[in-house]
Amino acid sequence: NNVRPLPEQFILIANHPSALEDFAIPALFDIYPLAKAEVRDWYVLGRISDYAGTVYVARGSASSRQAAKQALSEAVSSGKNIVIFPEGGCKGPRIFEKFHTGAFDISLQTGVPVLPVFLQYNDQQAFVWQNESLVKKLWQIFNADNNLVNYYVFDAIAPEGFADRDSFSKHVHSLYLEWQAQYLDDL
Repeated sequence: NNVRPLPEQFILIANHPSALEDFAIPALFDIYPLAKAEVRDWYVLGRISDYAGTVYVARGSASSRQAAKQALSEAVSSGKNIVIFPEGGCKGPRIFEKFHTGAFDISLQTGVPVLPVFLQYNDQQAFVWQNESLVKKLWQIFNADNNLVNYYVFDAIAPEGFADRDSFSKHVHSLYLEWQAQYLDDL
């Protein structure tokens, strides 16, 4: 895990298997989150998201994705920390086949490092969020036999040394695959 102190400013990225990180990451880190546009309409989380300064994106809209990326870039340029789930949403208990490049592009443009956080849920099936309502998923998490969650915070990765967002993204994705083998394959 991390051996160096957290940088003053960072772009936090994390895997996103569950609904819990939508609450927990903003509670644990001083960040401005990115969320799908539908979150704004959720009964409790939507209000919390608005208060947290969430940037919303309509995933199917190129112009919305570009506007969200611009808003996040401006937040970073003004000194704020942000969080992006580079898998592009909840993709299941395993690391998705690729990461989207937005967080890495913003890092390269601003010089702000990426702070990787790997989430491990001991009861993967109870936590994985796929087709349930948010309320049902939170109820399942609450009633799980083993609701232990580990947040592994690794050293920040500076954008220097990466030629472009694709090479940066692929490098960090490969680290997540290593952490998956280390932390998930034994569960």
